[in-house]
Amino acid sequence: MLEVTLTFLAGVLGGVLNAVAGGGTFITFPALVFTGVPPVVANATSTVAALPGYVAATLGFRRDIRAIDGVPLIKLTLWTMIGGGAGSVLLLVSSNKAFALLVPFLLLIATIVFYWSEPIRRHASRWQSVVMPFGLGTLLPMSIYGGYFNGGLGIIMLAVFSMWGMRDLHQMNGLKSWLSAALAIIAFAIFAVGGKIVWIPAAIMSAGTIIGGYAGAPIARRIPRGPLRALIAVVGFGMTAIFFWRLAKGA
Repeated sequence: MLEVTLTFLAGVLGGVLNAVAGGGTFITFPALVFTGVPPVVANATSTVAALPGYVAATLGFRRDIRAIDGVPLIKLTLWTMIGGGAGSVLLLVSSNKAFALLVPFLLLIATIVFYWSEPIRRHASRWQSVVMPFGLGTLLPMSIYGGYFNGGLGIIMLAVFSMWGMRDLHQMNGLKSWLSAALAIIAFAIFAVGGKIVWIPAAIMSAGTIIGGYAGAPIARRIPRGPLRALIAVVGFGMTAIFFWRLAKGA
């Protein structure tokens, strides 16, 4: 019963965080690992469980998405799915040992990007003149990373959107939710065929992400971003330290 409760609550909190600022994987992935799910399967299950939350958040931001001008949405969606598919296949051929070795470093990078997201976005915006807006040079690496490891993807997306010249944060969050859903759809298909999903925890966590994802859109308009960012960063760095400790203990 404790594992069920932990999995559900992690889904709710992860759904809220993904809709508001990103970083939900800092909650959902460790929760699955701590309940005994192997790292590769936990990562795949966490990505799939986030899908309903992404869809719910997309519905919450639907007005903002409709207000976006000049964005080739179909093109971005298709290339995001292609890159996400490539990353998902890469995860399938990774062993639990190899992935467990990478996880602390991936979490650390994602947390650093998350915590310093505002300076990164401001710096990224300066590259607008030399980076083709909506170009594959930034979209594909971002999508491949998201297919392989979903941690911090939302923050990376916001930085890339800023680099493209987007400024409205609500529209950026809406596009982030839409493309994250597209990526999770193709990842779901690949992970399901590859047998990398534990279905009962995925269903429980998905129920939580639906609630958290839909609630996250209105929360994003009201909650102070500074304290929220600090809290997520504490969780991210804490999870990073724990996974480094687990890695050292197993060495």
